[in-house]
Amino acid sequence: MPVEHVIFIPGVLLIGTILGYVLGVRAARADLDKRKRRARE
Repeated sequence: MPVEHVIFIPGVLLIGTILGYVLGVRAARADLDKRKRRARE
């Protein structure tokens, strides 16, 4: 296994994890805001 794989694969996994977390948090906040708006009405 070349050295590039040792660096590249964990790097891609880390970026994917961070990106998924950010998008998930964004979606959860949007859903929470929708529920708060509906509760006010």
